[in-house]
Amino acid sequence: MKKNDIVTVSVTDLTTEGEGIGRAGAFPLFIKDAIPGDTVRAVVTKLKKNYGYGKMLEILKPSADRVPMRCPLSRRCGGCQAGETDYAAQLRFKTRKVMENLQRLGGFTVYEAAAEYAAETDAVRAEFPSDPDAVPVFPCIGMEEPWRYRDKAQVPFGKNKAGETICGFYAGRTHDIIESEDCLLTPPEFADILRMIKRWMKQSCIAPYDETSGTGLLRHVLIRKGFCTGEILVCLIVNGRRVPKTDALIASLKAEIAGFKTLSVNINETRGNTILGAETRQIYGPGHIEDLLSGVRFRISPQSFYQVNPMQTEKLYGKALEYAGLTGNETVWDLYCGIGTISLFLAEKAGKVYGVEIVPQAVLDARENAKLNGFSNTEFFTGKAEEVLPAWVEAHPDEQIDVITVDPPRKGCDEKCLETIGRMQPKRVVYVSCDSATLARDLKILTQQYGYRVEKVQPVDMFPQTVAVETVVQLSGGNGR
Repeated sequence: MKKNDIVTVSVTDLTTEGEGIGRAGAFPLFIKDAIPGDTVRAVVTKLKKNYGYGKMLEILKPSADRVPMRCPLSRRCGGCQAGETDYAAQLRFKTRKVMENLQRLGGFTVYEAAAEYAAETDAVRAEFPSDPDAVPVFPCIGMEEPWRYRDKAQVPFGKNKAGETICGFYAGRTHDIIESEDCLLTPPEFADILRMIKRWMKQSCIAPYDETSGTGLLRHVLIRKGFCTGEILVCLIVNGRRVPKTDALIASLKAEIAGFKTLSVNINETRGNTILGAETRQIYGPGHIEDLLSGVRFRISPQSFYQVNPMQTEKLYGKALEYAGLTGNETVWDLYCGIGTISLFLAEKAGKVYGVEIVPQAVLDARENAKLNGFSNTEFFTGKAEEVLPAWVEAHPDEQIDVITVDPPRKGCDEKCLETIGRMQPKRVVYVSCDSATLARDLKILTQQYGYRVEKVQPVDMFPQTVAVETVVQLSGGNGR
C-alpha cells in the first residue's frame, strides 16, 4: 500500500478519538467521519509501519447507526465527532470504551451489568458468579435531548480572507477558525450574543486579535448560562487594558438578552495559546452568575471550574453521592474539590466534609458556595492533597476518614495522591473520572497496591455528540479491612 492509494474499507470499530477503524486487506486504517458498519471509499493519506490514516471520499454503504448531520459544519469543525451516529449507538460505544480501557489498561475482568441492578451490589454480583472479582460496568447514562446542553462557550474571534470579523470554533488540531455563530450544543441565545458583539465591534471600530502579528483587541468571548436560574455572564477576553464603548454593548445586552446579568473583561496580553489571563475586571453587574444543582446553589465566575452539562452533572454527582454510602455521620475528604460542587452534594448527608484544591481562587469560591447554601459542616484547604491530608491526619489522630472522593483532571491522580489514599485507608473511595484510560491506571494501583476492590462502574454521558465520557467508580475495602 502506498500514500494516495484509493481503497475500499469496511469499518468495524472506533478509536478513542472517534475515527473509524477498518482494514484495507489486512492493513488497519483510521478514517475520520467513518463509523462502525460503514463501507467507504477512502484515500490513504499517511502510512506508519503497522497502520495508516485515510480520508473518506464516499460512503458506499452506510451503517445502520448512521444518521443525517444536524450541523452542516460538523465535519470541518470536528467538535461533534459522533454527530452522525445514532445516539443509542453513541452510548453503547462509550460503555464499551470504559470496559475496554479497564480490561486492557487496568487488567480487570469486566462485564456489562443490567441497568436494573445499578443500586444493588449483591444482585449484580450474582449476574457473574464464575468470577467474584469481576467488575460490573453499567450502561452509560444518556440524555433525553442530547443537543443544546452546554452552559459554557469560549469562542475565538478573528478575520476571514476578506478582512471581515468572524467568530466560531477552531478546526481540529489547528487555530483556523471555522465561522459559526450558532453551535447546536449551546443555547440559542449564545448566537444572539455573538452577533451583537460583532455588531458592536463594527460600530466601535474594534479589531479582533491576530495571532500572527499579536495585534487587535478581542481574542475570545466567554459566555456562561445558569440553566436553572437563566442568568447569563459575558466575558470579553482582550489583548489590552482598555476596552472602548462598553456602555453601548451593555445597553444592547440588557435590552435584547433575557437573563443577562454581568459583563467582565479578562486581560490576556500574552502570545501563547492560553485563553484566559490572570486578571479579570468587572464592568457591569456582580461579576458572577448563580445556578442550582439538585437544590444546591453555586456562584460561577468566568474562571470557575463548573461542569458544562448541568442536567448530566446532577446525574453524575448524584451517582457519586450514592456510591459514597453516607448515613449522616461520616467524615469525607473531597480531593481536587474545585469550587466545591461534589463537596456540597455530599455535605447534605455527611457529618463533615473537607475539600482540598490547589487553585486558590477555586477554594475561595468553594467557601463562598458553602456560605451561600448555609453549610456549616464543610472546610476547604488550599494546597496539594498529598500534603494537606497527611498533615490533617497527624493533627487529628483520633478522627477516622470514612470516605474519600476524587475528581482529578484528565491526567488522573498524582501518584503521591494515590499513595496518600492508600495510607489513609478510608472505607470507601469514589473516583469521578473524565478519562477512562487514566482511570484504569489509577484503579489498578488502588486495587493491587492498596487492597481496594472495585465494586461498581457507571459511565455518564456528559458530552453527547462527542467521544468523551465521564465515569463514576465505587471502591471499598483497603488493606487490613
